[in-house]
Order: sequence, then C-alpha cells, then structure tokens
Amino acid sequence: MKDCKAVVFDMDGVIFDSERLVLICWEKIAEKYHVEGITEVMTACIGTTKVKTEEIVSEHYGEDFPYDEFSREASALFHEIADRDGLPVKRGVRELLDYLREQGITMAVASSTRLEVVSQELKQAGLYNYFQVVMGGDQLKRSKPEPDIYLMTCNKLGVQPEHAYAIEDSYNGIRSAYSAGMRPIMVPDILPPTEEMREKSVVVLGDLLQVRDWFEK
Repeated sequence: MKDCKAVVFDMDGVIFDSERLVLICWEKIAEKYHVEGITEVMTACIGTTKVKTEEIVSEHYGEDFPYDEFSREASALFHEIADRDGLPVKRGVRELLDYLREQGITMAVASSTRLEVVSQELKQAGLYNYFQVVMGGDQLKRSKPEPDIYLMTCNKLGVQPEHAYAIEDSYNGIRSAYSAGMRPIMVPDILPPTEEMREKSVVVLGDLLQVRDWFEK
C-alpha cells in the first residue's frame, strides 16, 4: 500500500446492506398499487441519485407516473424498518476500517445518497468518525457514473485520484471511479460483476474482509 494515499467508500451496498431493503420497500409499494416490473427498474437505479432515479422511473412508466407519492411511501417504509431494526452493516466493514486506520490511510465516503442521510446513518452505526471526508449526491449536479463526486472527494482529501482506491458495488459507481482516474475495487452486492466491471476494476472481491486481506498482501 506504499502508493495508496486514500480509500474512498460508497455507502449503500458497500458499508450497509441497504440496497436490498430499498428494493423490498419499492416492491411492497408497487404491489400495493399493482405496478409491475418495479424490481428491474429500481435495479437500474442502483448507484444513482434521487433525481436520476426519478428520470429512469419516468422513462419506463411515463411522465404521468406518480413518482413522488411512490418515493415518499417507499422511503417511509424504509425508515420505519431501519429505525426499528437498524441498517445491517456489511461483513468486514469494521475490520477493514480499523486496518486502514492503523496503516494511516485517509478514508472518505462518496455516496449518491443525500448528505444528511449519509451522515445520519454513519453516525447511528458508530462509523462516522473513521472518515475525513463525507460526500453526498446532493452536493453536486452530475451523479455517478460521471466522475464528479470522486474528483471532488479526492480534491477535499488533498490526494491525486491515481493514488486513491474506490470501493464500489454498483456498475455506475465503478464507472464513476474509473473515469475519475482512481483504482476501483468491486465488491458486488445485488449486481454481479460483468466483463466491463472486471476490466475497469483492479480486483473484484467477495466482501470487505477479502479487501482487507488483499491490501495486506
């Protein structure tokens, strides 16, 4: 890790096992209103901002689709479950964060989720203080797969992108980090690695414990 100055984490699907809960909530609301095909549509939204998600949903179902109503109900259900049960932390998160801290590696979060939500969820899990920079998708105009959020995060960290790793689970996240000139590591969650993802990633690993072991080697 001699030339590694920073490691930047996506949040949903990397730190928290939250992507599945999002899908479950949208599926329940879609079932309530007899809307078909929501799983495929929302899977295409993984790794994007709320604005981009609305665009994708509207493109599929039409401009008359009541996105705001669906989103509010799905969000309310998500937070009801998360507040009751807590967001499950992915396997190996704390072990990897502790290892990187011991190595003196700077860490950040670059999430497409709104900054207020990102900060709240990290604090609730007791993880916020591991990170020197926390970025949310509402802090910039262009979302992943554009490189903007990673470029901005590296700038705030004071490191060149080529000296930073990005840990991502989504296709758009890997594309974003790759376009920024970083070293993407894919840890798949819902979406399996494709040939494109393997080409753009320095490595594809099963979980964050494997990421820690990979860095140690």
